[in-house]
Amino acid sequence: MALLHGEVLTFVAVALFLVTLILVISQPRGLSIGVTALAGAIVALSVGVDRLVNVATVWGIVWNATITFVAVIIISLILDRIGFFEWAALYVLRLSRGSAIRAFVYLLVLGALVASVFANDGAALILTPIVYQQTRVLGFDRRRALPFVMAAGFIADTTSLPFVVSNLVNIVTASFFHIGFISYTMRMAPIDIVSFLASLVVLVIYYRRSLPRSYDLNSLAEPGSAIRDRRLFRIGWVVLAVLLAGYILSEPLNFPVSIPASGVALLFLIAASRSDVLSSRTIVREAPWRIVVFSVGMYLVVYGLYNAGLTSYLSHGLRAASHHGPVVTSLVGGFGAGILSAISNNMPTTLIGALTIHGAHLVGVSHSVAEYALVVGADIGPKFTPIGSLATLLWLHVLDTKGVRITWGQYFRQGIVLAAPVLLVTLVALAGWVALLH
Repeated sequence: MALLHGEVLTFVAVALFLVTLILVISQPRGLSIGVTALAGAIVALSVGVDRLVNVATVWGIVWNATITFVAVIIISLILDRIGFFEWAALYVLRLSRGSAIRAFVYLLVLGALVASVFANDGAALILTPIVYQQTRVLGFDRRRALPFVMAAGFIADTTSLPFVVSNLVNIVTASFFHIGFISYTMRMAPIDIVSFLASLVVLVIYYRRSLPRSYDLNSLAEPGSAIRDRRLFRIGWVVLAVLLAGYILSEPLNFPVSIPASGVALLFLIAASRSDVLSSRTIVREAPWRIVVFSVGMYLVVYGLYNAGLTSYLSHGLRAASHHGPVVTSLVGGFGAGILSAISNNMPTTLIGALTIHGAHLVGVSHSVAEYALVVGADIGPKFTPIGSLATLLWLHVLDTKGVRITWGQYFRQGIVLAAPVLLVTLVALAGWVALLH
């Protein structure tokens, strides 16, 4: 069908985007995000907002990201089933020697490490329930357990910057702008440290009065007791080493990060098929396949906005900001992506941001700053609101099943206070670091 033109195209593209986004976020009657996004894409193609050629374009943008994401989550699920993350949490709590504030800080470090290797979703959805369970074992009431729970969810996103694979946003952005794993890491690993330190400061200040002074170490189980399959536990360390090596080699050997990620995930699944504590079929079934459908479907809907010329307005604004130097470019691009993520989810925002940067025709340091500011904004900005990322919505649902209910109002009041200063500090550091390297 021929592409619509003029005001009709603009109206239909915006309306379709908003309706699809509302249904994705609200998920009425448990409607899958994949089904909703796919339906939106079909409508976009049917009414002429998109063309069939856009399907190939969008798939070219998202295939590496979605395959890598699914593979990393599969590896995370296997490690979770064999007790790897519970072992790590117990080890950290014992290492803290009964000091609650030390445990709080150490658990933040653990959350940052898990997010960097296993993506923000893995850190938030797998580690948070374990942290909550252990705080209850220690006898903390809801008020004293809540800082640990909130911090685990918060740090999962704010420290998902260091590697391409640490966040689906990172993979999509790196794929769009053809940024290699090593090049990305050189620029973003130091910035992730800044984000972590800023997160640590705001979290400790905000929750310091709610934290208990100490806890009884005798209440904790031995870390080794959490391991359910020692053979797979040992293999897991080999898996992580091979995975990291594959990521590092991906840039000099010029292959996508999805190749080592999917290959290692497949081999780990084969090794796990001999285990008595988990089912490989169940792991595969629980993998986030709907994200694959969601990525293609939602991005086709977003591409309709590009076809309507709406991203050109954002491009003009970003180009104007770039005339004032890297700091202004970083702040405008990062806060723009963060605010848009907070109100419309970070996944569609990532493609909108990438298309905006592409249309702005920036050069030199301004272009580099804008690319990485998009990552920072779309990683940290979603923490402003509960709807900023799918991971946060799922995280709230997981907590609700554990009896920990956090209303959207409560989340927003804490989210905006905690995330805004972290985003500001991180974006300023980003501008200076990228300008220094350029």
